[in-house]
Amino acid sequence: MIVINDSFMKPVIDRASASPRKRMNYNFHPRLDDPLQRMLNCLQPGTYIQPHKHENPDKCEAFILLKGKVLVVEFNNDGQIASHALLEAGTGACGAEIAPRVFHCIIAMAPDSVVYEVKNGPYTPLDDKNFASWAPREGTEGCQAYMEQLMKQLT
Repeated sequence: MIVINDSFMKPVIDRASASPRKRMNYNFHPRLDDPLQRMLNCLQPGTYIQPHKHENPDKCEAFILLKGKVLVVEFNNDGQIASHALLEAGTGACGAEIAPRVFHCIIAMAPDSVVYEVKNGPYTPLDDKNFASWAPREGTEGCQAYMEQLMKQLT
């Protein structure tokens, strides 16, 4: 049995803090071709996850908040906000499930935020995510401003 508690999460959080991308996964699934991908996703404020969707192959994805505060945003195909959820530890708002073919992103709103993420496998880097052309690409200018605009609109 793997028990997920503060001491289990701490090394992953520490690696996320030290990472240039300000995030780090811990995979529970033993192989990338596992049919069910299960992971901790540790996020620090300022990490940018470009809006994306999972299609061809279609995959649903769920986020269950374990620690901190995150904003989960869904978009329609032209980049307009379709819905959102502010997940915060201790408030009762603790999870969100994203349907296949729906653009979405997740934004860390508090330091050391951790979600338990589940999605269909297998993971193949070439077709796992279909990135939104209307949002900045990770590592390019405008990522921080884009996230700030979303947070200002939704929180």
